[in-house]
Amino acid sequence: MYRRWVRIARNAQVELVRRLLRRAPVVGLLGPRQVGKTTLALEVADAIGGAVTRFDLERPSDLARLEEPELALEPLRGLVIIDEVQRRPDLFPVLRVLADRRRAPARFLVLGSASPELLRQESETLAGRIAFHELGGFALSEVAPRQQDRLWVRGGFPRSFTASSDADSLAWRQDFVRTFVERDLAPLGVTVPAPTLQRFWAMLAHVHGQVLNWSELGRSMGVSDLTVKRYTDHLAGALVVGLLRPWHENISKRQVKAPKVYLRDSGLLHALLDIGTQQALSVHPSLGASWEGFVLGQVLALLGRTHREAYFWATHQGAELDLLLFDGTKRFGFEFKRTAAPAVTASMRSALATLGLERLDVVHAGDETYPLAPRIRAVAFKRLREDLTGLAR
Repeated sequence: MYRRWVRIARNAQVELVRRLLRRAPVVGLLGPRQVGKTTLALEVADAIGGAVTRFDLERPSDLARLEEPELALEPLRGLVIIDEVQRRPDLFPVLRVLADRRRAPARFLVLGSASPELLRQESETLAGRIAFHELGGFALSEVAPRQQDRLWVRGGFPRSFTASSDADSLAWRQDFVRTFVERDLAPLGVTVPAPTLQRFWAMLAHVHGQVLNWSELGRSMGVSDLTVKRYTDHLAGALVVGLLRPWHENISKRQVKAPKVYLRDSGLLHALLDIGTQQALSVHPSLGASWEGFVLGQVLALLGRTHREAYFWATHQGAELDLLLFDGTKRFGFEFKRTAAPAVTASMRSALATLGLERLDVVHAGDETYPLAPRIRAVAFKRLREDLTGLAR
């Protein structure tokens, strides 16, 4: 049994969605199951006030109400929330017609458990009328500083983070993994047997933070390269796996061209690795990779970025950069080092010069932020919210 979870206010997320609704007649709020989309949508509705109508497409009664979608939606006013919209892609053309009405008597907040890429074919009729926002789990900005390690170990899913004990949290996440592959992927068109996909997901956990070797994964699973790419696409499309693309420069050095893989929630990573406590994590071989992926995700969350807007860079000669972000024409680099005393390396200098970085931040586990070299600084993870300036949207 899990206790009733404690709600944590997500005021910044509420305000962001409100801004999107002022800008676009349809807003797609996307994220994996149980990440808090419905709760956030109701908080947005409370903040806006006025008429609110909600459809949950997992409820047969709501599906029946939408049997004639235009007749059901056209008279509505105020905010209309449609949950699990990926189950009814035929609603998108109807939403286009309603979004084009003069003075827009209703705004539509559609919630989905699939990536924009997976929904794009269905939602392309809404081009210019829909704004997407991806909701992840709790971020550093939403928890107390003393809870940073809990966030790392348990991840950001609300029920996992607020569980009464580490054991309850781990049990919730392990249940989530099982039900996710058994039930939640089928509506996205995934037909891979659940045990196969769960095994593959666990395999990705063991290569978290590494450049993908499709051939090696295929041999381990006894399937082809194309098949493991399809499995990866399924999990990425369901927003539980992130692929970090390689950046290429026109230089003489041979550069890495395969993506890196990260499990987007550190808690799910630890569940798949059977890590339930901070102590167990501290002696696990995946400690460094786990911390790197967790910090990378927090940097992206703080800056309002997604994995699709981010890159890594590496050469076959050994130079590399963990994270590359663009702000207009400026380039910013990040390295993640689980040490209290980071030092400038030849690889960092190579990335700084080759990529023409405006700045390179080395995020570390120590207490202070300070300069390391011209355009290179050490940034304390515990001060990330205060010291990550110049890139937030």
